[in-house]
Amino acid sequence: MPDQNQFVTLGVANEKFAAPVTKVQEILDMRTISRLPRAPENLLGMIDVRGQGVPVIDLRRTLGMEPAPDTENTRIVVLAINGPAGPVTLGLKADRVFEVTVLDSDQLDPPPAVSSAWVGHCIAGIGRRNGEFVTVLDLDRLLGAEAALSAA
Repeated sequence: MPDQNQFVTLGVANEKFAAPVTKVQEILDMRTISRLPRAPENLLGMIDVRGQGVPVIDLRRTLGMEPAPDTENTRIVVLAINGPAGPVTLGLKADRVFEVTVLDSDQLDPPPAVSSAWVGHCIAGIGRRNGEFVTVLDLDRLLGAEAALSAA
């Protein structure tokens, strides 16, 4: 099974998202995050991953959702993304991680074109898993700006 068709599915609130498995380095249990002064609200701070400082972004806040307390299911997905200045390692806090899987079809539907004000720039496409919608995130677009900010 080629990696390009595999995804890590993760949840925020009642929504299901997917990240290409090729972008995922590891999945961590929740841990203490060192806050950064005057950081944007979705930049939670830094964690240590085997001696490397890794900024952690809150997926809820990045997507404009209300914050929620951490639970035993909260995870940090460590990702390798392409930022404006090159490759960057970021942690993405999600409410839960479901599985590494393939979607029901190799083809993703484009985001709906309902308004010119909303272009769905952070959505790579919409797929299904067991008949349910799964929004596949374009991580480079969604997190690229935060990657540049945290590297500054």
